[in-house]
Amino acid sequence: MPIHDQGYQRYQGARFQTGAAWLVIAKAGIRTVLAQRKYIGLMLIAWAPFVVRTVQAYAASNLPQAAILALKPETFREFLETQAIFVFFFTVFVGAGLIAADRRANALQIYLAKPLSRWEYVAGKGAVLFTLLLAVTFAPAILLLLVQIGFAGNLTFLRANLYLLPAITLYSLLQVVLASSTMLALSSLSKSSRFVAVMYAGLIFFTSALFQAVKGITGLSSFAWLSPGDALELVGDAIFRLPPRYDLPVWAAILVVVLLVAGSALVLERRVRAVEVVS
Repeated sequence: MPIHDQGYQRYQGARFQTGAAWLVIAKAGIRTVLAQRKYIGLMLIAWAPFVVRTVQAYAASNLPQAAILALKPETFREFLETQAIFVFFFTVFVGAGLIAADRRANALQIYLAKPLSRWEYVAGKGAVLFTLLLAVTFAPAILLLLVQIGFAGNLTFLRANLYLLPAITLYSLLQVVLASSTMLALSSLSKSSRFVAVMYAGLIFFTSALFQAVKGITGLSSFAWLSPGDALELVGDAIFRLPPRYDLPVWAAILVVVLLVAGSALVLERRVRAVEVVS
């Protein structure tokens, strides 16, 4: 039986662009989430406020006696503020186990033993939560703006409030980036998804309660920097050109958000470590 030469042969398979490995993690994670009915149900509930606002816009445009219900620029700020509760639920239910589950199963070493850097790994995991959170903030808010324009039959509302497009985009991104980065950092600190969820809930509710307590004692709202959530709301007021709800300077609120995101990145840099292969 002849033995054929098995020397060097040129690779004939598919070649993937370097740095795109995170997309594989992101796609797999999103498919896993959408395959579960409980998350589909939560997504439908998260879109309920959009349906309510759509009915409101329709009534205001077609019923003269309902003109008082017409959507205003501040309506979109209120809408995104309402969606904050769904941002919390998705962040807890989806994000708590993104890294913690891999740490529990010792899968982190397997991931990073491949031609995959730790930041590609973090980007892939973060993209899962990032995408789902945009689906309950940016997507319905922009669609609501389009619905308002469609029912009005003209671009008058948009021309008068052109800043709404960048305002909705920027504030939605701030909501999503802050929630995603914080949750990923916490998820990298433990192997228990439940403990991570408790830590995140504690961070949100404890800091908010602490701010309210200090505000009640001192009568000063300038201590809003104690609560990342309230600091973000203050930034949102500035983005949507509304009067600030607290006495804290906007730059200080922005600094709180930036420091929390930067701190989360530092935690991830220290906690997401294993053998990296340079391709």
